[in-house]
Parts: sequence; C-alpha cells; structure tokens
Amino acid sequence: MKVICYVALVAAALLSSSANAQYSDGVVKIGVLTDMSSIYSDIVGPGAVVAAKLAIQDSGVVGKGIKVEIIFADHQNKADIGSSFANSWFDVDKVDVIVEGGSSAVALAVSEAARQKNRVMLASGAATSDLTGSKCNANTIHWVYDTWNLAHGTGNAVVKTGGDSWFFITADYAFGQALERDTTAVVEAAGGRVLGKVRHPLNTYDFSSFLLQAQASKAKIIGLANAGNDTINAIKQAGEFGIAKNGQKLAGLLLFASDVVALGLPVAQGLVLTETWYWDMNDDSRAWTRRWQAERPGKFPTMAHAGVYSSLIHYFKAIEALRSDSDGKAVVAKMKELPTDDPLFGKGIVRADGRKLHNAYLFEVKAPDESRYPGDLYKLRATIPAAEAFRPLAEGHCALAGG
Repeated sequence: MKVICYVALVAAALLSSSANAQYSDGVVKIGVLTDMSSIYSDIVGPGAVVAAKLAIQDSGVVGKGIKVEIIFADHQNKADIGSSFANSWFDVDKVDVIVEGGSSAVALAVSEAARQKNRVMLASGAATSDLTGSKCNANTIHWVYDTWNLAHGTGNAVVKTGGDSWFFITADYAFGQALERDTTAVVEAAGGRVLGKVRHPLNTYDFSSFLLQAQASKAKIIGLANAGNDTINAIKQAGEFGIAKNGQKLAGLLLFASDVVALGLPVAQGLVLTETWYWDMNDDSRAWTRRWQAERPGKFPTMAHAGVYSSLIHYFKAIEALRSDSDGKAVVAKMKELPTDDPLFGKGIVRADGRKLHNAYLFEVKAPDESRYPGDLYKLRATIPAAEAFRPLAEGHCALAGG
C-alpha cells in the first residue's frame, strides 16, 4: 500500500468566492508522479516535489487568491502503477496536471490517461522522443530533453572524435530502446557501425556479462543507453574491468549531475554528456539551487528538477490567461501559444507537437584538480542552439504537426 502525501499551499485570504470559481473544484491540484525511492530517486524523486513548491511560490498564484495543492506518489517505475495513480488522481482526487513522470514507460501511460481524461501531463524526467512523435497528443508537453536530443548531442560529439564503431548496453524498456534507436541512427548517418547490443533489466547491479560482450565486440565505443543507478553501476564496473586499458571508451548517453556526484570526479572525469540545464550555469541557476537546497541539503538539482519548476511556471501563466484549468487541451494550447520565459531556461517556445524548445549544452566532466568547490562538475564544450537541439518538427510524425 503506497502512502500519498499532501502539501497544501493556500492564500491567507481569498480575494473573493468568484476567484476560485474559475478553477475546477475551487483548487488547482498538481500531481507529482515520480520515482521516490529507487533507481531514479536522486534524478527526480523528492527533489521534484521541492521544485514544484518553488514554482508555486514564484508564480504568485497563491497571492492572487488561487488555492493550490500538491499530491505526490511513487510510481515504482512501473507503467501499470503509474497509470493506476493517474486515473485515480484524475477521477477521484480531481488532479488537474501531472508533472515529472520519470520513467518513459510510465510517462507514456500517464500521457494517454491525460488524453482520455482531458487533463494535462508535463513530462520532465522521461526521455523517449515518442512523447512528441508517434505517441504525441494534445494534452502532453515534453519539457527538458529527449532521446533524439541526447543522441544528436552526445552521439554526434563522440562520432566526430573518431568513435565510429559502437556496442550498446541498453535498459530493456521504452527509454533505453528509444535512446539506442535514436543513437544508432546518428552513428549510421555519420558512416559508423553498430557492432552489437545487449539489453538488461531495469535496476541491474551486475553488469559483468554485458561488459564482457562489449569487450569481445572490439567496438571503440560502449554506448550506455540507460540512466541513474544503472549507468552508475555500469561505469564503475567498466573501470574494474579495465575497459579503458583495452582502448574502448564509454559514452554515457544520459547522465545527470547527481550521477556524476555519485560516481565522483576521479571515476567520471572526461565523460562527455548532453544537458539542457546545469545548476552552476549562471547567477539565476545558482540562486535557485540555494533555495532548492534548503530542503535538499548536500544535494544538487538536476535538469529534470529544473524542468518541473519551469513547466509549472508556464502552466500557471496559461491557466491565469484562460482564467480556468478545467479543459486540459485548452490549457496546453494556451501554453503553446504563449512564449516561455523563466529564470532557469530563459526564453523559448512550446512547439505544435508538444516539444519545449531551448538550448542544449555539451559538457565534459572535470578532472578533480579542475574542480574548485563542491558541485563544480562540468566544463562547457559546445552550446547547441534550440533550433538544432531537438528533432525537426516534420521528422517526428506527430499528428498534431500534420506529420
């Protein structure tokens, strides 16, 4: 039995009874559906709830007489559990918007529930590019990054520096399969070859057999199409196997700041990765991080946490403009109509297919002697402009884009 916790933020005094009458049930209810206790909990998890609270504070909606509540739960990275929560939240708890998602399989299930119930899904932690491709719908926005973005950022960078033969170690579910697919396309388009692949269950502790297969392939690059603790375990064990001594290199296709902290700079140094937000990028991101850390001391927020904040800031702008949150499609349409602008991602847009556009960044993990303070993890190798960072609209085959 999962325990669901509620956090209510209510204006000290409502402006009038009509102020709340514009909103379903007199309250805007946010559901944070995430991995609270397992493989992705540092990437999303409790930090996503903190990010949602900060968005409520900074949006100013509570001071305008709007009652807001947060409900959150652990989907355990299982699509059926995520779907069950989503349907119950929409039908019984009258949740208006579900944020985060985490697991791609869960996000796809929740996106479909949002479509059926005409509510809103804002995906920040999920990666599959199918959310704005073949599985797109008018009730979902994909905010932070996706597998196409990661493949063309990290994958392109690795191929350009000579990594023209690959072997994939892939998480065997929607996210890993999509990341392997999208990176394979990048490698082959550049004239490279994929020499083999092996798939592993989610939350694998022992990667020895998979790494042995990768070694035997003689591929120059071992592409890790996984995330969280799976990626951490694979990288650590690759070091124990002496992968680098054999002339092979690792490509972590989805790495977060929390992963680099867990690995430590001596192990992670030199890894190339693609992110769309980094806590130490500028004064605004550092100031926000200090506020976030008030509830998460010793931790560093990830781009997924930043996405929860940013997407909710824009969601509140849309429902204020509409003076209603009751029609999910109308809210998402308004979010696409309004330009985005917040302290973390700056100015941007939401495209017709639900893809939020912003810059992406190619980083390299610093060596220990280059790091000046806790959390000083990356050096910038390249900025990828928003127009190039995500899949072209026409290539996604999303029905909303006429594809």
